[in-house]
Amino acid sequence: MQAPRLEIKNIVKDFGDRRVVDDINLTVMPGQVTCLLGPSGCGKSTTLRIIAGVEMQDSGTIHVDGTLVCDTITRVPPEGRSIGLMFQDFALFPHLTVGQNVAFGLKRGEAAPRVKALLDKVGMTRYIDDYPHQLSGGEQQRVALARALAPKPRIMLMDEPFSGLDDRLRDDIRDETLEVLKSEGAAVLLVTHEPGEAMRMADEIALMRDGRIVQRGAPYNIYNAPVDLRAAGFFSDINVISGKVEGALTDTPFGQFLAPGVPNGTEVDIVIRPQHLKIDFDRQGRGPNPTPQDGAPARGIVQRARFMGASSLVEFRMDFDGSVLRASVPSVFLPKPGTPLWIMIRRDRCFVFPRR
Repeated sequence: MQAPRLEIKNIVKDFGDRRVVDDINLTVMPGQVTCLLGPSGCGKSTTLRIIAGVEMQDSGTIHVDGTLVCDTITRVPPEGRSIGLMFQDFALFPHLTVGQNVAFGLKRGEAAPRVKALLDKVGMTRYIDDYPHQLSGGEQQRVALARALAPKPRIMLMDEPFSGLDDRLRDDIRDETLEVLKSEGAAVLLVTHEPGEAMRMADEIALMRDGRIVQRGAPYNIYNAPVDLRAAGFFSDINVISGKVEGALTDTPFGQFLAPGVPNGTEVDIVIRPQHLKIDFDRQGRGPNPTPQDGAPARGIVQRARFMGASSLVEFRMDFDGSVLRASVPSVFLPKPGTPLWIMIRRDRCFVFPRR
């Protein structure tokens, strides 16, 4: 069985009386891309700095290919860990050419062929004699990637490396970067606060909150089986309906929802994403008939409808309590404000969480 390229166990880090990294455990296999995903201040970058050797953990261990590189006694310096680093600002040397930047730190005899091979991979060969200030942001990012990969690191750590790029360029650069990283076979740990970036690039996502990993899994699984309401809301807009459990069922204006294993009397939040609301027309004050899949309809009045490009977003003021629910509809659907419509909730697309 293949051993993890990177393995961190029970990492803890305090700054004064504040715990910023709280018992982090993580493994990354060779060739795997793992994203540390979470809001600003949750401990992602500190975890990355500890792995790189820039910060020292208060407890816990770090292993690379099964070899201990750091605990509270042993500490291999950053340059001895075979770890490449990429940061948001690219950190290219302004007085060195593209070729010299990529060759920095390589032995003279091996530099020329490695530099050429990497610049070919990132499409920057013709810029080999240019200086960083002559390049666009996307071109600088490609050079920074080549430089980080030049020493053939076993692990690549990336801290928000695409956040300085404009939206149109970012997706192309992400895809190109991922292709190069996969071809090099390094284990990659990417820090980001953007769920879309994590979903696009990661083989596995570790969702962080308040210094802890609260959920870890493949992008499909972590999106479709969130651990709690906050996890669901981090990946997309959500609608939340309240209820109380009686006999493993929750009564709502949309009919009953299953809540297996939840004690009677527990307040729960029923979470549904906007794209999973089902809209139907008003028929002289009546809506569609209830179904087992979609439950009972509840009426709402359109407050606003906006065309978003690939879809339309419609906001409803619900009759039953005045709350606002949002529905996302493919293509163009722009009912006028004041229009009564009926909403149903797909039972196979909702989540029921005990309220915290």
